[in-house]
Amino acid sequence: MESKRQQKFAGVLQEELANIFQREGSSYIPNTLVTITKVRVSPDLAVAKVYLSFLNTNNTTLSVAEVNAHASEIRYKLGVRIRNQARVVPSLTFFLDDTNEYVEHMDKLFDKISRERKETDEQAD
Repeated sequence: MESKRQQKFAGVLQEELANIFQREGSSYIPNTLVTITKVRVSPDLAVAKVYLSFLNTNNTTLSVAEVNAHASEIRYKLGVRIRNQARVVPSLTFFLDDTNEYVEHMDKLFDKISRERKETDEQAD
């Protein structure tokens, strides 16, 4: 359970990182839209896990690796933006947010179950 302090700081980080990716994201990953879906911050506010979602990319794993390769540069730009709001700029680690893929997978499973039920009901009649 995150404290209010962690949640507020995570919200600030999410907003500022979104601005950074909106303005300069094409230099990290060309022709790809990056969305910051969630930010989790450690209790001491020194480590941030940033979850990303990508649009218009074929290889999401490669995209996350590319963003992680630029993590120190992104951290510097974040530090410039939040220098008056935080004492320490957290170290950033980027992860793929696969929630959408999970939802699609579950929808397919439910559709399959629904079709199977209809087929068994039709056979029973």
